[in-house]
This record gives sequence, C-alpha cells and structure tokens, in this order.
Amino acid sequence: MKLWGGRFARTGRDPLFEKFSESFSVDQRLILYDLRVNQAYVKALGRARALSPSEIRRLTRGLESLRHKVDRNPRWHRGHSAEDVHTWVEQRLEDLVGPVARKLRTGRSRNDLVATETRLYVKDEIRRLQSAAIELLEALVDQGRRHLGVAMPGYTHLQPAQPILFSHYLLAYFEMLLRDLDRLEDCRARADELPLGAAALAGTSFPLDRKALARDLGFERVARNSLDVTSDRDFVAELLFACALALVHLSRLAEDLIIFSSPSFGYAELADTYSTGSSIMPQKKNPDSLELIRGKSATVIGKVTGILALLKGLPLAYNRDLQEDKAALFDAVATTRDALALAARVVGTLRIHPERMRAATSLGFLTATELADELVRRGVPFADAHEQVGRLVRVCVEQSGTFDHVSDNEARLVIPRWDAGLRAIATSPERAIRLRNVVGGTAPSRVARQLRQASRTLARLRRQLSLPALHPKQ
Repeated sequence: MKLWGGRFARTGRDPLFEKFSESFSVDQRLILYDLRVNQAYVKALGRARALSPSEIRRLTRGLESLRHKVDRNPRWHRGHSAEDVHTWVEQRLEDLVGPVARKLRTGRSRNDLVATETRLYVKDEIRRLQSAAIELLEALVDQGRRHLGVAMPGYTHLQPAQPILFSHYLLAYFEMLLRDLDRLEDCRARADELPLGAAALAGTSFPLDRKALARDLGFERVARNSLDVTSDRDFVAELLFACALALVHLSRLAEDLIIFSSPSFGYAELADTYSTGSSIMPQKKNPDSLELIRGKSATVIGKVTGILALLKGLPLAYNRDLQEDKAALFDAVATTRDALALAARVVGTLRIHPERMRAATSLGFLTATELADELVRRGVPFADAHEQVGRLVRVCVEQSGTFDHVSDNEARLVIPRWDAGLRAIATSPERAIRLRNVVGGTAPSRVARQLRQASRTLARLRRQLSLPALHPKQ
C-alpha cells in the first residue's frame, strides 16, 4: 500500500528504489508520536465536522488498540515492512476499523505530520538530555565539595602556569555544561510550535482549529507560515549543534582526565568499571570510556556538518532529502545522552590523589606571577618585575632546581628586593591561591561560594524540569 499510488502504474517499481527510499527502519522510532498525533487529529477533524461522531469513535478506538499493541510488544515492527511509519499506521488502522481509516488523511500531508512528530521528539529528548547533563553537573559539584582545598597546577598550552584549586578546575566544566543545558532549553523553545494544519505546503481548506490542536499536543504556539514549517529543519540542526558542543566540552574533560590518570601525572584514577585492559600487556589500565567519549564527539560533529549540507540547497518547500534528518538526529541524541550519563558516572567514581597534585605545584615555577605581583605592590613596574622574576627562573633552570633550592644571595643578584617575604611567596602555592580572591577566582573562599551557588542552581533546575530532588551524599 502506498499513500500516493493512484497516479502510478501498479507495476514497474524497481525493488532497489523501494529499498533505497524506505524510511520505516529509521522512523519507526516515531511510532508513539505518530499515534498520539493521529489521536489529536481525529479530534480536530471532528471539531471541523469532517468526521461524524461514530467515525471519531471508531478511529479513536482503533488508534488506542494500536498503541496498546505497540506498548505490549517492543518488537512490534519485526516482520513488518512499509514505506514509513505513517504508512504502517494507516495500514494497520484500516485492518482494524475498515475504510474509515482512509479519512484520517483529510486536510493533512505527511509533510506536516512528520514535522510535528519530529518536533515532539525533539522536545522530549531535550528534557532527557538536560536530565543527563544535570547528573554530570552534580557529579562535578560533589567532587568539588569533597576535595575543596586541594591544590593542583593550572595549565596553559599544557605547561604549568599557576596554582589553582582542583574544585576550581571542576567548576570550569560546570560552567561549560551549564551553558550547554541553557542552549538545549533555547532549542526546545524554538521547536515548540505546531506544524500540523500546514498540510503539504499551503495550509488546508478544512476549518481546523490549530490553536486547539496545539493545546492537545502540548505545543506553545502555532507555526505562522506553512511553507517554512513543513520544509525547514533548523530546529534539528540547532539540536545537533547543541549536542556537538556539549560533546566537545565532554571531549575536553575526557582529554584532561586521560592525561591526569596517566602514571606520569597520577592526579586521578578511573574506577575499574570504566576502564579496560590490554590483550598483550597485563599491566595496562586504559581509560577507554573517556577515549570513546572523545571519539564519539567527532561523529556528532560530522552530523552537524551533514544536516547543514542537507539543508543548504533545498528549494522551498518540502523535498524528500529531509527524510535523512532523522537518522542523524536519532543517533546524535542517543550518543550525547549516553556520553553525558557515562561521564557523570566516571566523574562520580573518580579517585583523586591530592598528594600528587600538591607535589606537582612545586614544579614549573607556578608562583612566578605572584612574585611579580608582590614586587609591583612594592613599587616595581610590572614590566621590570616580570623581567626580574624571569631571570630568577632561568637561574633555577640552569641549576636544575626550583624556587625552593635557590639561595638568597643568588636570588638577590637578579631581584634586588629579595627577602624572606618574597621567598615565602615563591615557595607557597597555597598562598598564591588564597590571594586570587576576586569574583570567579580560585581563592578557597570564592570557590566555596561558587560551589554553594552551583548547588542552588542545580536544585532550581531540578524543580524547573520536574526532576526528583537529589538526596545529599553521605
């Protein structure tokens, strides 16, 4: 059965083309959305007097029967074939209720139907993505609370730069992922409009109450332009971008933790549950969970490029090319959701080694900037202070030592104002951390305040998204 067969001869369709053009193997994932939209549309046709009360009852019962069958049997699609999920539903519905099923297409096209179902899917999946993101945000905050006060090197160019708190490091990823969560919410708001009633491209001649239909399906508003809403997938591209950017942030976190968990650093250790071994080297403990997060981010980035390329040359209005959006969408959403959930579990079970982090702060002259700042406070221009501290670093490097090892006489040769106070600053990463006491800085009091604010933010987000409250960890 085809929804468009009357114009065409009954023979002559190439089986290869049939296989090439079917989308049922992909869009069957929309089955519950298709049934839900059809139920709402039956009501809309009833309000428009395009269906009689008895026809409404028969169609409603038939659609409800199909939904129960799908709910009871997760393998409902096995052994079935159809051009797409919409065709499958109409075929099964006609089997159940007879020719009245053919009236369901009144004033409607697959174009506005699939656009409606895809938007419903996007709205629901964004909530699931946000829920997964919140779990990761909570894991970051929990680790930050448990290790408040732990010092570590901060890096630029992957070279030791300045001492920071490990909690401050974690909160950097909190901020990134919080923006990702906000982007998802923006995307959901833009997807929250009803295409149904736009028909193929020009709207319908039947008096559908589209506002009532929007309310029945939970849409915030009705799409204003029938050409636009049936033919654009910018909301898909936007969600793919939001997923890709979230995965870019996860990939950066994964890269850090891969480095930090290597024996050369030893700052952290992954739980065995999220690691694998080697088939040849018995000693290996590989961070494969993190490497796969990093790798899968590339796949989703590719899907963003793909959907943009798909859309860029399409004339108005609908084109069959748009069938390809769903495979990319479904895969990107599932990958991102799983990556967020996995990252939350990896971070939540991460074993931290504070002593290794603290020991590393004595390498790389992390207090050099604080030395220069102290000289500025004593009246030395910063350019001169920078030069003097740089020369002291060179002296230490030539002796293969650190600020701890340089003598006062050697230091005074390059920094005339050198004294016990400057030595105390040079050899105390903790003091350098405490002095970064500005909004957004790494000072313990500031970071503690940031952690409290982060906890309040997460509690608010859970309320807004109707997620269960998190029980405090013991």
